[in-house]
Amino acid sequence: MSIKPEVLTQEEQIAALSSYKFGWADSDVAGTAARRGLSEEVVRDISAKKSEPDWMLQRRLKGLKLFGKKPMPTWGSDLSGIHFDNIKYFVRS
Repeated sequence: MSIKPEVLTQEEQIAALSSYKFGWADSDVAGTAARRGLSEEVVRDISAKKSEPDWMLQRRLKGLKLFGKKPMPTWGSDLSGIHFDNIKYFVRS
């Protein structure tokens, strides 16, 4: 006799992550407000939220431009599954 494990839908799995059986939980207000992806607009927004000086913003924008020109490495682990547009690069709690 075998016991089949309970299979949850994606929505059920996500709902289960937000609950804690002892009643304590953090709200994800900061996480929901954070923007996804890496673009000049996002870099400017992050820099403004951090009240950075202009020279730091310019350095970050230069780095973003260089990052966009670089190919993904072909050595080491397979990085093709990374979706940079789906990452939240800055979340202020």
